[in-house]
Amino acid sequence: MRPLSAAAPLALLAAALLPTPPAQAQDLPQLRVAMSQDADALDPTLSRTYVQRVATLNMCDGLFTYNDKLAVVPRLATGYEWIDSKTLVVKLRAGVTFHDGTPVDAAAVKYSVERHGSMSGSARKGDVASLDHVEVIDPMTVRFVLKAPDVVFLSQLAVRAGVLVSPKAAEAAGKDFALNPVCAGPYKFVERVAQDRIVIDRVADYWDAANYHFSRVTFRPVTDSTVRLANLQAGAVDVNIEIPPIEMDKVRKDPKLKLVAFDGLGYSGISFNLARTETGRTPLGTDARVRRAFELALDREALVQVVYNGAHAITAQPLPPTSPFYIPAVAPTKRDPAKARALLAEAGVKTPFQITLTVINQPDQVQMAEVIQSMAAEGGFEVKINAMEFVASLDAAEKGNTAAYMVGWTGRPDADGNIRDLLHTGAPVNWVGYKSEGFDGLIDQARGISDMGQRLPLYAKAFEMLHQDLPILYLYAPRWIFGMSSKIEGFAPVADGMFRLNGVKMAR
Repeated sequence: MRPLSAAAPLALLAAALLPTPPAQAQDLPQLRVAMSQDADALDPTLSRTYVQRVATLNMCDGLFTYNDKLAVVPRLATGYEWIDSKTLVVKLRAGVTFHDGTPVDAAAVKYSVERHGSMSGSARKGDVASLDHVEVIDPMTVRFVLKAPDVVFLSQLAVRAGVLVSPKAAEAAGKDFALNPVCAGPYKFVERVAQDRIVIDRVADYWDAANYHFSRVTFRPVTDSTVRLANLQAGAVDVNIEIPPIEMDKVRKDPKLKLVAFDGLGYSGISFNLARTETGRTPLGTDARVRRAFELALDREALVQVVYNGAHAITAQPLPPTSPFYIPAVAPTKRDPAKARALLAEAGVKTPFQITLTVINQPDQVQMAEVIQSMAAEGGFEVKINAMEFVASLDAAEKGNTAAYMVGWTGRPDADGNIRDLLHTGAPVNWVGYKSEGFDGLIDQARGISDMGQRLPLYAKAFEMLHQDLPILYLYAPRWIFGMSSKIEGFAPVADGMFRLNGVKMAR
């Protein structure tokens, strides 16, 4: 990306100059949001990244969303009813249109959800895998018929699987829909300049427009955390959605700023290529003992302390310790470099064993990789660090061109949302190539059970399998740390890490 100088952060403002918003919104302030990376495709069917959701959440509305208690609440829907364990009926909000003026109706819901399930390259196929078909009952009522009971399905409709797109615009644009997305949210797409900005404008006739108080929102990708903070301190941006823990005190002590820190739902870890492609056909990808040896060479607590001042919680499973699905018995392995070397010898691996670790080119991620490199050397590993731009690294992992990839998952409230798409056999984001009939059977069974007392033992077994097989080496569960102008009012944190603009204001 084009670097922004920390010494001259006001350069950010000059680069963001665009035609003024419509006249009816000129009395409202604009908002500028700094993100740690550029987004991938601005298409809810294809997108895979957190920063994409941040940039488009207020542009592309869904049937439902989460409130600050992680309860599913209506958006484009007004309510729902489970007719039986496989039949969900959803009522739609009347009088709503997409940004191209076409109606948000049951036919549009059917089109959008079927697009999520069938479009080539869709990252939503796993989200709607339990869906048999969608029926239009009347213009404002839609029926979802499932193949089998699925207690997670409604929550999927509160994330990307429930996001609607204009059928007319999607059909006209085809694979290029992401270049000019047409949705039905409180803001509409204006422009995108790759590696520089994404701009959205307020929709004056949105059904809930009174709760949206910015005429224009501009999202700026700035990978260097020091530059992002400098721009926030200088007033060149109003919100920084990812403050590194080492910079928290700087935000706290600045009277012009405020810090908002809260627990998340996801994890950060190292995903291994389990021989899915030639890149993974090494002892690291084919022998779980080598991956367990790598885990034994690392000290999660020290990693988080050194890089993040201990702000994040360590974990050895795909959930944070704050999750009701967390299994205490699946605990992080204690570091033991000698045991790591012994396990490598047992696997017949000559040391030092080389691993190429792909990481995102953010300072904290590179630092984490360097600490891992130092620790792993004592366990018999030689780690080479390959730092890449974020979307490029995702593409490399998807194509199977990474052997070990350090990346996170922002998470869902239900445990199923943190594992199925990434680890179930044949799932759309199972880039590691994990295949386990036992694991699949456990999470499939858990998805059909509503009683937590019956679900938790199934996840306990599934997580123990993951801890033995290590398709993903879970390291820590990040907290969300936002920095913002002290003038920002009304922001309600939600554990999914989104920046929802309803009710958010800028004090005059």
